[in-house]
Amino acid sequence: MLLPFESKLRSNVSDDLTVRIDPHVHSDASYDGHDSIELILEQAAEIGLDAVVITDHDVIHESLRAADLAPLYGLIGIPGVEVSTAHGHLLAIGVEEMPPRRQPMDETVQWVRDHGGVAIVPHPFQRSRHGVRKKNLTDCDAVETYNSWLFTGYKNRRAQRFADGNGYPSVAASDAHHLQFVGRAYTDITFEDTHRANVDADMILDAIRNGHTQVQGRRTPLAASTRHYGIGAARKSGYYAKVGALKSASYAKLGALYGGRFAKTGALRGARALYRLSPLSR
Repeated sequence: MLLPFESKLRSNVSDDLTVRIDPHVHSDASYDGHDSIELILEQAAEIGLDAVVITDHDVIHESLRAADLAPLYGLIGIPGVEVSTAHGHLLAIGVEEMPPRRQPMDETVQWVRDHGGVAIVPHPFQRSRHGVRKKNLTDCDAVETYNSWLFTGYKNRRAQRFADGNGYPSVAASDAHHLQFVGRAYTDITFEDTHRANVDADMILDAIRNGHTQVQGRRTPLAASTRHYGIGAARKSGYYAKVGALKSASYAKLGALYGGRFAKTGALRGARALYRLSPLSR
C-alpha cells in the first residue's frame, strides 16, 4: 500500500505520473454503509490515494459533497453513484445528478454518457450482489475486473476475461463499506509529462474511457467478506419476503373484494328469485 509521503513525491515529478483512484466506495448515506465522507476522505489521503469516488446506492447527495470537500484533503474530487438499473447495478462516475432508476442497462449507460460521465459495470455476473448478467452487458465504458469483496476470486477472473475479450478497459475498486477497507483495491492511471497539480476529474474520466488503467489491490479478509455476503443475503431475503408479503396482502384484498362482490350479486339474485315466487309479483 502506498505511503502518504510517496504521493507527495510523485506530485513533484515532471515526466510520467501515476495517480491512484478508488472508484467504488460507500458512505453512511448507503443503506449498507457505515462511515462519513469526512472520515473516508481522510483515510484516502492518509493511505496515499489521489482520488476516491463515493458511490452510494441510488443516492448522490453525499458524493457531491465529498467531491466539493476533496481538495481540502489533497484529493481530486469526482462525484458518482451506484445506480440500480433494470438489469443490475451500474457505477455512474463523474455525473452530478441522479440517473433514472430501474431503467434498461443500455439506456442508463447512454444517460451517463450524455451527462459527461463514465459508465462502469461493478462486480459483473455476481447475481447475489445485483451484478449484470452477461446477456445484458452489451455496452459500457469499463468493467470492474477486480472487486476486493471477492469470495473465491472466480467472478473477478471471469470479469477480466470478459473485459479482455470484448475490448473494455479494466478498473479495480475496494467497494468498501467500512473505513478500514478503503483503497484495498484501486486503479492506477498513468499520465505522460504531467504534474499532479494539473490532473483533474475530466482527465481521469478520459483516461478510464481510453483504457489507460491498471488494476491493483488485494482481497478483503475472508472473514469480513463472509459477513458481508451473509448480511447481503439476509437483506435480499428480507426484501423478497417483504415483496411476497405485500403481494399476498394485495391478493387477499383483491380476493375479499371479489368475494364481497360475488356475495352481493348472489344475494341480489336470490332476493329477485324470491320476489318472483311471492304473491306480490303477481
